[in-house]
Amino acid sequence: MDTKLKEEPRKTRYSDEELAEFKEIILAKLEVARNEYNRMMSVLTGKAGNDVADTSPTFKVLEEGSVTQEKEELTTMCARQQRFIRDLQQALVRIENKTYGICRVTGKLIPKERLRAVPHATLTIEAKEMLRKKNQNN
Repeated sequence: MDTKLKEEPRKTRYSDEELAEFKEIILAKLEVARNEYNRMMSVLTGKAGNDVADTSPTFKVLEEGSVTQEKEELTTMCARQQRFIRDLQQALVRIENKTYGICRVTGKLIPKERLRAVPHATLTIEAKEMLRKKNQNN
């Protein structure tokens, strides 16, 4: 009698139902990300009304360096947020193509837990570690 357990065939993609769940997660994150980006842009462009234009000249001089630094930091945050939005949009394209959740290095399915936490992930943790080690050695 053969005591070997019969292996299930490896799942190669997520089902349409699973993809629909991920799409909901991504759309919710995309809405929040766009709102945050728009808020940051309104602050950056001065449309939020929190500038120092109507304060005393002495205070204004002291604040200019701080304001410049804040704008630089906000610009960096805006760029990061734009990349995040782009990554989420690309994840939606992968859902439509039914390639979402497949690691671009190993071809294995990225675990659901990882995709729920990082819905724009394109690598398994294993592949990410492998690439990190490879980059450290170069």
